[in-house]
Amino acid sequence: MKGREDVPYTEQFKEQMVRRMMGPEALSATALGKQVGVPQSTLSKWLKRATLGAMTSESEQQPEAAKVARKWTGPEKLRVLAAAEGLSGEALGALLRREGLHEAQLTAWRGAATGALAEAPAAGGMTAGERRRLAAAEKRVRELEKELRRKEKALAETAALLVLEKLQELGWDERERDEDDASLERSEK
Repeated sequence: MKGREDVPYTEQFKEQMVRRMMGPEALSATALGKQVGVPQSTLSKWLKRATLGAMTSESEQQPEAAKVARKWTGPEKLRVLAAAEGLSGEALGALLRREGLHEAQLTAWRGAATGALAEAPAAGGMTAGERRRLAAAEKRVRELEKELRRKEKALAETAALLVLEKLQELGWDERERDEDDASLERSEK
């Protein structure tokens, strides 16, 4: 049987052997190998390729290093999660093979979706952390506005004092203003 690994098998034969190793009356690769004279390792390799959806000839196979994991988008993950909901056994297995997924990936996606939905705020609401940050920001705005009003008042007082000082330097003071007021009253009479 050692020389049989080099024998080229047709795709039809490979598919027939894989079908015999799957389903309710499946044979193990070892038992089938003894029946048909194909090495167990070869049958196991065919079965693995078939379950991964890559049943191709040896020349079409990519080397393991060249295989690139598919990048799943959020909507694609949701589509697969919705399709898998309520499935089990063979139906779930068929979906996973068709999509090229392992059950562990599906489980991880389901957990991530559940976690994201559990942490999501209610419609239009905020999480407790967001509410705390907002309250702190509003308090800081009030403090800054109060400080700004105080500084504007101080600046206005300083400006008024500077104007008065300048007027005094120019010789204008209260007595002159009183005299100006008195002369203005006389001229009005």
